[in-house]
Amino acid sequence: QVQLVESGGGLVQAGGSLRLSCAASGRTFRNYAMGWFRQAPGKERELVTTISSGGGITYYADSVKGRFTITRDNAKNTVYLQMNSLKPEDTAVYYCAGTKGSAATARLTEYVYWGQGTQVTVSS
Repeated sequence: QVQLVESGGGLVQAGGSLRLSCAASGRTFRNYAMGWFRQAPGKERELVTTISSGGGITYYADSVKGRFTITRDNAKNTVYLQMNSLKPEDTAVYYCAGTKGSAATARLTEYVYWGQGTQVTVSS
């Protein structure tokens, strides 16, 4: 069983930056691909980015490519999301999620572990 706790959300002006962290419990964290999702009011949850268990493979949604970076530190059981050049349309609740496999994946159904979410609000 893996528990995920996000932190780092908040209010930022457009063009600003935030770094989200997701701390995972359990010694098997290093075996699992991880992802960040977001959900804006009235919209479906969408994948932002995903990273393989070893950190060598990443995938980004087109909307965040070039602005967001996902990394992980398996020694600290933590995955990060660095968000730069934030836009008002990035406003959402951001969720950290984990799979039971090692391969980075965009498939929502592959994610079985979820954090509680952290609010990111970007003002114009």
